[in-house]
Amino acid sequence: MLFHSQIFVFGFLPLCLTGLVLFRRWALWWLIGMSFLFYGWWNVAHIPLLAASILANYAVGLRIARGPHARAWLIGGVAADLALLGWFKYAGFLFGVAPTEAPPLAISFFTFQQIMFLTDCWGGRVGLPLPLREGVGGRGPTGTAPQPPPAGGGGVTPMPPLLHYAAFVSFFPHLIAGPLVRPRDIVPQLSNLQPDLPVGLTLFLLGLAKKLVLADMFGTFADTGFDAAARGETLTLVEAWAATLSYALQIYFDFSAYSDMATGLARMIGVRFPLNFDSPYQAANIADFWRRWHITLGLFLRDHVYIPLGGNRSVLNLMATMLLAGLWHGAAWRFVLWGGLHGAMLMAHALFRRAGFRLPKPVGQAVTLTMVCLAWVPFRADGVPAMGRMLAGLAGLNGFALPAMIAHLVPGIATSVPVLRFLGDARTLSLPEVAACLLLGWIVVLVLPHAQALSERARSWAVVASFAFTVRALCFAPHVVPFLYFQF
Repeated sequence: MLFHSQIFVFGFLPLCLTGLVLFRRWALWWLIGMSFLFYGWWNVAHIPLLAASILANYAVGLRIARGPHARAWLIGGVAADLALLGWFKYAGFLFGVAPTEAPPLAISFFTFQQIMFLTDCWGGRVGLPLPLREGVGGRGPTGTAPQPPPAGGGGVTPMPPLLHYAAFVSFFPHLIAGPLVRPRDIVPQLSNLQPDLPVGLTLFLLGLAKKLVLADMFGTFADTGFDAAARGETLTLVEAWAATLSYALQIYFDFSAYSDMATGLARMIGVRFPLNFDSPYQAANIADFWRRWHITLGLFLRDHVYIPLGGNRSVLNLMATMLLAGLWHGAAWRFVLWGGLHGAMLMAHALFRRAGFRLPKPVGQAVTLTMVCLAWVPFRADGVPAMGRMLAGLAGLNGFALPAMIAHLVPGIATSVPVLRFLGDARTLSLPEVAACLLLGWIVVLVLPHAQALSERARSWAVVASFAFTVRALCFAPHVVPFLYFQF
């Protein structure tokens, strides 16, 4: 069940919200039941795995919080979580055995959530269980979400009851693709749900429009070029750049849409998520990019990989962290290569900063955006040969081609420029259409703020402007395209 599917929008979501109103005394039971229904919609056989993971990690967390042999319990719990993740997601990659079926949905996300829970228990940020009372951790007079304890051990959050912990891990708005949040940030809110339907619905509808109207459109453009490269076709400069820039916008709008929809769903239920996506293509440098793109994943990697490796004592720790980040996205060498490219960029940035070298902000933004877009090529390409063809096209090694309809407008070259095979043929896509859409998309991502930074009035106008396109795509699209991050 996808957030942008008809069954979710017209069936699951209204049923979930209605049940929370009717069964308010049993709201967490209802929320857990609906979350497991949501998860089991893909494969009901994986429900016992999620339930067992929740129970086992909670039991280990109790052992860690009680003190005796806490370190051994932490190591054992984290090792078991990683072994489970490795078996289902990476066994085929590591041992060269083709997997018989796809790994359980969201196993990376709910595994990382629970590793954070175990490390919080070990670090003293979660103590022995105390009963949560109505209103504990609720909103203050300003309506803001409860804040975590101060850094450095300035506070201890009581361990949540099992019911609250199960609701936190299985909470369907973040179960499949994040954000990655700590129990102490969410559990207090679950004990005192404060739904904000207007704001939540607006964010959800904005995300729905981004996904159905923008992300899926740019996905069509990108697929045309990358699929041609996978078939062994030669792409010209214009074709390769059109496909690459389209994929950069597809994955941007796709994950931005998911983040808005997840945040909106949580707000409708009464939970506030931390910001997880902050206009990353406006970043001034590559480190700034990673402070803006999938923010909660970046914080997890910082706290659980980069700092334990030694942090900024060596720039090689950046490379190791990003290689693991690439592998986390999928069991394939193309993801490892993507992570390695980002690791190399972060290392270069760190070395330049230590040497006192600074680029002017506009230049830094342009260089960062160009390198990020080029790094998406191995991430998207279907194998090394396809990646090589795409990069050759980007470098202009296969020539610069314009469609005949444009070439005829330029005197002297009408007979020497071929029709653009993949983006100029009217039977597939026209270059003017692609160019106009790319211009619009890049203006949106480079100039406008993200949805959660817009005023309520601006968000309302955006929903109204996109409503007709969203309804058409939701109700009449030939098929539902999954979020890209669902496969990770």
